[in-house]
Amino acid sequence: MSRPFALPDLGEGLTEAEIVKVLVREGDVIAEDAPLIEVETDKATVEIPSPFSGRVSGIHVQPGQTVKVGHVLVTFDDAAVVTAGRGGPASPPRREPAVAADASPSSRAAITQGRGTASGTVTGSSGASSGAGAGSAGASGGADGAGRVGPVPATPATRRLARELGVDLGSVRATGPGGRVTDDDVRAASGGTEPRTAPAPAAEHAAPAKPLKTLGAEPVLPRFEQWGPVERQPLSHLRRTIAERMTLSATVVPHVTHFDRVDVTELDAIIRRNVEAARERGLVLTLTSFLLKAAALALREHPTFNASLDAAAGELIVKRYCHLGVAVATERGLIVPVIRDVDKKPLVELQRELAGLAQRVREGKATLEDLRGGTFTITNLGALGGTGAIPIINYPEVAILGVSRAREEPVVQDGRIVPRKLLPISLTFDHRVADGADGARFAAAIVRRLERPEQLLLEW
Repeated sequence: MSRPFALPDLGEGLTEAEIVKVLVREGDVIAEDAPLIEVETDKATVEIPSPFSGRVSGIHVQPGQTVKVGHVLVTFDDAAVVTAGRGGPASPPRREPAVAADASPSSRAAITQGRGTASGTVTGSSGASSGAGAGSAGASGGADGAGRVGPVPATPATRRLARELGVDLGSVRATGPGGRVTDDDVRAASGGTEPRTAPAPAAEHAAPAKPLKTLGAEPVLPRFEQWGPVERQPLSHLRRTIAERMTLSATVVPHVTHFDRVDVTELDAIIRRNVEAARERGLVLTLTSFLLKAAALALREHPTFNASLDAAAGELIVKRYCHLGVAVATERGLIVPVIRDVDKKPLVELQRELAGLAQRVREGKATLEDLRGGTFTITNLGALGGTGAIPIINYPEVAILGVSRAREEPVVQDGRIVPRKLLPISLTFDHRVADGADGARFAAAIVRRLERPEQLLLEW
């Protein structure tokens, strides 16, 4: 008797997901909670574990395919249900995933069988060549890889490293607690080999590219092949989501941008003076935490920019909470995690939370909850250079603050030319909810706090 397993409800109103990797093959015998399939949702790649032990009798999806909640992913053979890790027999699964894994970070959601819910806990990348699991969850520290049965105890980030180095996790000697394979174990097994680029899945296994949702007919493209060779690359689910949302925002929202420059000479001096003190507390003090605090306090004065427009109802939804998004660049694309109640938190706490959240996002360990509920976004391109940028609003928010690189420039002050450090900022906002003068006043409220950083220490 076969036992189907369908795409569960991942929460947050998500109705579909794109298949990124299939981590098992037909005939594999896998244990409960072993990695089964990776799917990409709105802003996270979720690794779905097996809800039970058994033999895979059918795989009904392929990488690149977009499926709805309830679509059957895998069928198990009830006659081959095993009890790996519980004292019962289990045959070792194959040590190669169904397709070559890509290099994008991934996330893991603990799926509750029967209820179809996800905890949304995001972990690092997985999908190593042994990602379907050749090993025993009950192995002890320092055990040899040979003879393992069931999934190899290893974090998804370690699995990704093993894939890049071409190392079979099932043959690695584990030195971590509970028999877990660590990054150092993988590097030792590789003999110092440099990471290799994972091969792209074969074209015959790729699903047809899904067209973007647009708000109108786009002109037909010319045949570029007539001028030379071209290559068509399907957009990832995340890139399609970004493209569709940017199109929606740029098309529906009338954008207007206000530019200004902030004299951050004093603020820069404060940061430099407190580098060692911050390091003693395990922190790296950055400008972004001050930006967050200044923006939050300015939003308290100008709540129109901490809102969303309900055009159908003709109402402005003003949010009495201040959850700020911070754009973070990752290998997969731009992701905006959210820091909650910024206006109520001291700078030290903001810096600690910001650092931890950014690290989790880059490692693919953020949760879906980390990416939801923002009221205003800050995007800091200072590390990449440039003198200015016009950011697009993160709809359905109504404003976004762009920050570029601060530079020391000559400034006339009291009749003298003195060097000052100037920070370019650009505030883009929805012209339907605010006029140019409103935007200028809001930007000035941010500038005032950054130029007088002692206010940030006194205001609550």
